[in-house]
Amino acid sequence: MVTLRLPPKTERMLERTAKMQGRTKLALVREAVVEKLEDIEDMAASDAVMRRLARGKERTYSAAEVKRAVGL
Repeated sequence: MVTLRLPPKTERMLERTAKMQGRTKLALVREAVVEKLEDIEDMAASDAVMRRLARGKERTYSAAEVKRAVGL
């Protein structure tokens, strides 16, 4: 369980958006939190790949190689 306090301006924005979309404030907050957490996880994964690329431990493929591999 999480309790959240928002600045008044943010609270008003949340209320307007929820009303505009016909959704609850809670639904919007839940969606926003999940999206943000997924973004953070994606960034961590891409950072790991970039580190492997920099060390020469990750292979890249050209568009032509991918097309050939999938038979296009």
